[in-house]
Amino acid sequence: MLSVDRNREGTKGGVRGDSLESGKTSMSRASDSSGLSDESNWSNFTGSAGKPHKGNDSRWKAILAIRSRDGILGMSHFRLLKRLGCGDIGSVYLSELSGTRSYFAMKVMDKASLASRKKLTRAQTERDILQLLDHPFLPTLYTHFETDRFSCLVMEYCPGGDLHTLRQRQPGKHFSEYAARFYAAEVLLALEYLHMLGVVYRDLKPENVLVRDDGHIMLSDFDLSLRCTVSPTLIRTSAFDSDFSRRGSGGAFCAQPTCMEPSKACIQPACFLPRIFSKRNKISGQKARAETGLKTSRLPELLAEPTAARSMSFVGTHEYLAPEIIKGEGHGSAVDWWTFGIFIHELLYGKTPFKGAGNRATLFNVVGQQLRFPDSPPTSYASRDLIRGLLVKEPQNRLGVKRGATEIKQHPFFEGVNWALIRCSTPPEVPRIPSEAELPATFGAGDPIAVGSSSKRMVGADIKSGGKYLDFEFF
Repeated sequence: MLSVDRNREGTKGGVRGDSLESGKTSMSRASDSSGLSDESNWSNFTGSAGKPHKGNDSRWKAILAIRSRDGILGMSHFRLLKRLGCGDIGSVYLSELSGTRSYFAMKVMDKASLASRKKLTRAQTERDILQLLDHPFLPTLYTHFETDRFSCLVMEYCPGGDLHTLRQRQPGKHFSEYAARFYAAEVLLALEYLHMLGVVYRDLKPENVLVRDDGHIMLSDFDLSLRCTVSPTLIRTSAFDSDFSRRGSGGAFCAQPTCMEPSKACIQPACFLPRIFSKRNKISGQKARAETGLKTSRLPELLAEPTAARSMSFVGTHEYLAPEIIKGEGHGSAVDWWTFGIFIHELLYGKTPFKGAGNRATLFNVVGQQLRFPDSPPTSYASRDLIRGLLVKEPQNRLGVKRGATEIKQHPFFEGVNWALIRCSTPPEVPRIPSEAELPATFGAGDPIAVGSSSKRMVGADIKSGGKYLDFEFF
């Protein structure tokens, strides 16, 4: 089994030999002649009106203004300023929509390279998923187009780099528990939304969690994601007698999303009890209801976990692979909760728990080694308890596998998180945004357009590359 792993960087190919000048010229010429019917139809459907979380985004207005003037967008409408990073299926460039001062991240993929390495399906999967998304912690796809040679995705630009780079700058190269809770909560909401859409992410790691200009996060890279069917179901549980309450955390939280019936106001008592009433008042209130014979209020929970998803693909990053993937037993949405546990461990301790001397040793550790926490830095019992629950090697017993993100949000580690207003909270760190004078006037003629480069470090925003990947189909 372990002999089939492949170094992702070793399989990277692309157009490293092309200079930017020749690359831009060929792409610009091709964009004038390539068919863009799918792009134009899709873009007309998904303007800012179709993305309510981006309704006031000036970049949408810039895109629509150019489209109303020229009909369709192509490579000739963008200036490439610098390369931000490269991955297995493409390279990402900071680009400006010419004459608008609107900046985007453009993912450029060489179609011939994708075809030769049998990656076209992965590129199509990523585009399909991006077109579905409308969430504050997930990327917005503003437009996409193809040239004779390249396929391009135009997304929002995150100037804060990624959480891996940000963690390296922290004292001791790890986050405080407050910061780790903040980032983990936003990632959890993003994973919950993806699962509601029937998307298993499968590639969570700090390198794929980008930091926006306001300090909030955005998940990136969906080419390893699995699409499946999901049947959202409402289940009824007690607001005060849930497992979470019995564990002594003292809080009751709303299920997400809070609007179960669009025709009614989304005001659920459990949203406000933790902040308006003390624990003593809540306990006395429960006693009063019991004495008067009143029924305990029961709130619905949205269960939208794609529990039927199954895949035999052997994909992911070594240190984040779930045991069921390594053993080739097939896997489903539970792999996202395993990677979420590894993710929190790395944020808190600055390293993953099963890393070995090499990739092979790491895989053996994931399958057979018992979870052990480092002696330092000191962390709370709640954080360790959450990680233990997420890193259960048997997926059927893993935290989150039955009730999804709702189950995880009710864990004591997230006590005090206001899920409904998390976007209004102050991030642990807000990145310094470079001024326009600090941005390059245009992409340097000596910099190549490299798709699938073997470089280990991404340039520009100092984003770490995807690292070593496994990509093997059993069937």
